[in-house]
Amino acid sequence: MTNALKLGTRRSKLAMAQSGQIAEAVRQITGRPVELVEITTYGDISREQLAQIGGTGVFATALRDALLGGEVDFAVHSLKDLPTAQPDNLLLAAVPQREDVRDVLVARDGLTFEQLPPGARIGTGSPRRMSQLNSYARVHGLTIETVPIRGNIDTRVGFVRSGELDAVVLAAAGLHRIGRIDEVTEFLSVDVVLPAPGQGALAVECAATSVDLAAVLAELDDPYTRAAVTAERSLLAALEAGCSAPVGALADLLVDGQVVNEMRLRGAVGTPDGAELVQLSITGPVPTSHNDAMTLGRELASEMLAKGAAGLMGERAQ
Repeated sequence: MTNALKLGTRRSKLAMAQSGQIAEAVRQITGRPVELVEITTYGDISREQLAQIGGTGVFATALRDALLGGEVDFAVHSLKDLPTAQPDNLLLAAVPQREDVRDVLVARDGLTFEQLPPGARIGTGSPRRMSQLNSYARVHGLTIETVPIRGNIDTRVGFVRSGELDAVVLAAAGLHRIGRIDEVTEFLSVDVVLPAPGQGALAVECAATSVDLAAVLAELDDPYTRAAVTAERSLLAALEAGCSAPVGALADLLVDGQVVNEMRLRGAVGTPDGAELVQLSITGPVPTSHNDAMTLGRELASEMLAKGAAGLMGERAQ
């Protein structure tokens, strides 16, 4: 019998679901069984807010250690959880086609954001979401209170079901992957809340020395998704911001008829209370290389920094 490939994954229901999808795809390509190896990360154990524990890498380090230690053959991450600097000894072998990038509202009584009562308590663990929701509320004369929360999807939705919160904001991609998208009461437009850089995308990583495996995993790669998330993460890196910083970014392809001819990159940085928000965009040719995508991100970051973005992010990543 062919030896099973070992796939490292976090233990959460969402992580197991998305890793299971990748495992099945690899089984179909290779004909080899794939065994999920559950790994507990620091971010899973800590109950502190991500901004307090640093955010960057707290969900990835243990998986990467298992890869380098030979405990697993490859690992699956939510791309938005990965630090922007890629280690030389690890290879980002595939970025599969992206899921829905939007954030969503799960609110009591089926309410939308603008239907929430004055003073509504909205839970989120993301300074990015707090910043943009509070900014939108200010502009439109709404009064809300954003409440920092942690926990898995069950825990977060539970705050609404118990009446402790009026609503929570989550990523659409996660709810899609665990089959709970019907609980959404509103899909938030990216014009209201820009997603986190890389949101909705997965990262399939292996050791740089695993050349044959990397070639197999590369079959899962979607070049447009990779170009988009590379531009978004380049923006994040150039802002010197970690994955828990209040930075939203989205690169999307502009289509003229049936021809994809340009990529637009949008970015947002703001204070958690929404009092100040820098939002800019840049458009360029569809990147044909990693460097092209990186350049797009750096150019937008430069413009945002010139508009005062650095002062809105609190302590910048080192």
